[in-house]
Parts: sequence; C-alpha cells; structure tokens
Amino acid sequence: MGIFRRPRDTSAPAAAPAIADFWAWWPQVRPEIEKRLGDGLSTETVEELSRRVHKIHPGLQWEIGGGDDNPPALTITGGGDPELRGLAERWCRAAPADAGGWRFHPARQADPQMLDQRLVLGDHEFDLEYVRFGMRADQGRARVHVTAYHPDFLFVAEEQRLRVALHVLDWALGEDDVARWIGDVAIATEAPMDAMPPAVLPAVVEQIAEPFREPTWLNGETRTPRGHPARLDARFPLHRQDYPLCDLHVAITVPYANSNPDRLPVEPSAGALREFEKRLSALGDRAVLAVRETGDGLRVFHLYADPDSGVIAELDQLAAGWTEGKAKVASTSDPGWRTLAPYRP
Repeated sequence: MGIFRRPRDTSAPAAAPAIADFWAWWPQVRPEIEKRLGDGLSTETVEELSRRVHKIHPGLQWEIGGGDDNPPALTITGGGDPELRGLAERWCRAAPADAGGWRFHPARQADPQMLDQRLVLGDHEFDLEYVRFGMRADQGRARVHVTAYHPDFLFVAEEQRLRVALHVLDWALGEDDVARWIGDVAIATEAPMDAMPPAVLPAVVEQIAEPFREPTWLNGETRTPRGHPARLDARFPLHRQDYPLCDLHVAITVPYANSNPDRLPVEPSAGALREFEKRLSALGDRAVLAVRETGDGLRVFHLYADPDSGVIAELDQLAAGWTEGKAKVASTSDPGWRTLAPYRP
C-alpha cells in the first residue's frame, strides 16, 4: 500500500513565455503561410516555425493542413506522449480569439479521407487502401488491441511498418482517441484472420467505449506496511486526454478517528470521509480524483490538478477544515500521470 508524502510543487509550466512569444509572432508569419498553402512552405518559414515550437518543448511536433474547401489548420502535438499533452493544450488555449479563419489543435484530428491516399515514408510509397487491421476487444481494460497489415510490410523495415500503422490509427480515430482506447499495436506481414479496413475501427471503438461513458470504481484489497487490511479504489477508465491541464499529482492524507479492529473507517468517520470526497468531486475539471487508499487510520486521496487554476489553495483550505486529525496536502509535477501506473488494470 502506497500511502506516502511528497514535497509541495505547484510551479506553473516553464513554457508559458515561449507560448506567449509564439502567438505574438504568429500574425507576422500567417500571411506568408496562407499564400503558400498547398504549394509548400519556404525553408526559412519551416525552420522558424520549428524553432518556435521547439522553444516551447523540443519534443513537440507541428503540422499545417487545410486548403481547397477546408479551412487552414495548425496542429501542435506531443505525438501521443502524455508528458506533452498539457503543453500542447496550453498552447492551443492561448490562441488569439480572432483566428482569421484558422483552426488550432493540440492533437492530431481524425481525417478519414486520408485512409484512401498514398503515404510516402523515406523511399517507399504505401497505398493505404491496402491497410488492414486485425482487432481484438479487451473489455477488462477498455481497449482495442490492433494488428496492422499491409502487403508492402514485407519489403520495409520494422520502423517504417510501425509508422504506417500509427499514421493510419491517427487518421482513423484522432490522436486522443488512439490514446484513450487503443491498446497493443502489433505488425503482421500476413493478413490477420477477419482483418478489416481501418474505416471500421471507429465503430469497434464505439462498442468498447459505450459501457464506460460514465466512469466507475475498481475495488481491491491489499495490506498496509503494518500488515493490516487496506482498501484500494481506482477510477476507471480515467484518461489523461480528458483532463489535459491536470499536470500536478496531489496526495491528500486524511486521518480518521473511528475504525474497526482492522483499522478501517466506521461511522461517524466513514460519513465524514464521504462528505470530504463530495467536496473533492465538486472541483470540476480543475482537479480529478483518481485513487483512494484506505488503511491504518488513514485515507489518501490521489488527484490530478491544474496547477494554474488556484485549486491547490482550495485543497489546502479543505484539508485545514478536517476535524479528526491533521490532514496533509502534498503535490508534485507529474504530467505523464506516472503515479497512476500501478493502479491501472
């Protein structure tokens, strides 16, 4: 059982000045980009755009799309890396109100039209009409495991095969839904049994996702370091992409005065803990309760919070009002939600 304390860390993201600089520069370069949509940007524009994006974070990627009948769009994304999802979201939310007809995205959007196109990677061109997916539903983890096949996979390296699969997944679902619902991605050089075109994938994901529209709680039992029974409850499913600004892990340790011989809470402490949790649940998208650990006279609430929202001060105030002992609030930056890994099915 992982009841613990962590040092306080409520620092705002260091990338904020770089994001502000980007949007101050954007109106200067936008006319040049608009003139060259469809024809390719100049080398100077590509290099400067890359420099400013990488100043926000070196791991971010950018793409410009649109043209013809579609409005232009700029996407800055972490490429599915949960550590970077919050940065991309902050960049997107800082966009000017007057976008001049542009759309801005913090993750790659679904683009089913691309599934019938050709994808050039290195010196090889893949006709995406021949991509097929084997799909296996994993109800217990709320995931779809995918095996990707293309006849040209026989002739290219493993890295290119995987890049094709990931591109197609993003175009079929959008980057955030890939992160939410896709599990293992394997590569095949022979067509899997019952393989289907990627266009079918959204319907398969919809079937997996439907029972989980409202999150539930998974319950388990373990032991405290002292050998007493402990309870563990984890919210499931809980997706990083649904709380993109919540980069801060917060642990609130609450002692309770009334317990049974196993040192688990009984009334009136059990009711007081429920009321405390109700107030945590009322914080909206500024903080989300992820895990409860209970045992040895303590309950630890694990939350993820938006460090820029002021919610930490509210949590401090809530903890200060607890009457059954001294409640403690500890926080640390965890944009990848790594602390949750041991609690996921």
